[in-house]
Amino acid sequence: MPDRWQDYALILLGSLLQALGLQLFLVPANLVSGGVSGVAQLINAGTGWPIGLMVLAGNAPLFALGWRYLGGPRFVVRTALTIVAFSFFTDALLWLPFFPRHGLTEDLLLNALYGAVVSGVGFGLVYRGQGTSGGSDILARILNHWRSVPISTSYLLVDSAVILAAGFVFGWTEALYALIFIYVSGLVAEAVVEGGTVVRTALIVSSQPGLVAERILRELNRGVTLMSAVGAYTGQPRTVLYCVIARSEITRLKAIVHQADPQAFMVIGHAHEALGEGFRPLEKV
Repeated sequence: MPDRWQDYALILLGSLLQALGLQLFLVPANLVSGGVSGVAQLINAGTGWPIGLMVLAGNAPLFALGWRYLGGPRFVVRTALTIVAFSFFTDALLWLPFFPRHGLTEDLLLNALYGAVVSGVGFGLVYRGQGTSGGSDILARILNHWRSVPISTSYLLVDSAVILAAGFVFGWTEALYALIFIYVSGLVAEAVVEGGTVVRTALIVSSQPGLVAERILRELNRGVTLMSAVGAYTGQPRTVLYCVIARSEITRLKAIVHQADPQAFMVIGHAHEALGEGFRPLEKV
C-alpha cells in the first residue's frame, strides 16, 4: 500500500510539472508538445477551448480503445490518474490570479529548453510512478498490437504529424523549436527515470585472473564475476572477469589491470543503471 501511494504522489507531481511546462513555456510561445496535448494546443489556438478539457476528451476514446493494451489494472489506474490530473492542472493553473498567462520570456529558445526541462522532469516522475502520459503512449501500444508497428515508430509518426500541423498553424520557426523541445524533454525524462546513475561495465580477459580479481575486490571494493571461456583462434581456455564500476573508478581499474597483467585485454562499456549491492537498492516494482 505505501508503494502505491508513493506512485500516486509521483504521478500527481509529474502531472503538475507537465502542466507548468505547457502553460509557462509552450503555450505562450506557440510551441506544441506533441501527442494529444499538442493537438489540443492547435485547436485552442483557433477556438480558445480549454486545453486541459480537450486533452481529457481526446484521451477518453483512446483510453477506452486501448484498455486491453495498457498492461493490466495497475497501469490502467495510473494512466487514468495521469490523464485526469494533467488535464485538471493544465486548466486550473489559469484560474490562479497571479499566474503569468503570457509566459516568463519571449525568447523561443529559452521557452523550448526550459519547457523541455520542466516537462521532461514531469514525464520522468510519471514514468517512475509506473504511469504513462496517455495519448501517444496508448496509441503506440494499440498500433504495436494491431499492426506490429514498433512503439518508437509510433511516437515518431504521431509527433511528426503534430509538428507538421504546427508548422502550418504557428509557423515553421516555432515548429523547429518544438522539435528541440521534444528531443530535450525525452533526454530529461530518461535521466529522471534512470536517476542519472550511468555506470561502466568491464570485461577483462587475463592470464592472471586471480590476481586481477583480488586487487579489484581489495582496492575498489567492487564485486567480480569469473566466467570460463575458450579463445576462438587459439582454442585455449580463458577466464573472463566481469565487473561494474562507477565512472570515477575507470582510471584506477585500468591501472590495476595493467599492473597485474600488462598483456590483458579489456573492454569498457556503458550501463544505464546498476541495482543491488554497492549501487542503488533494487526496488520493488
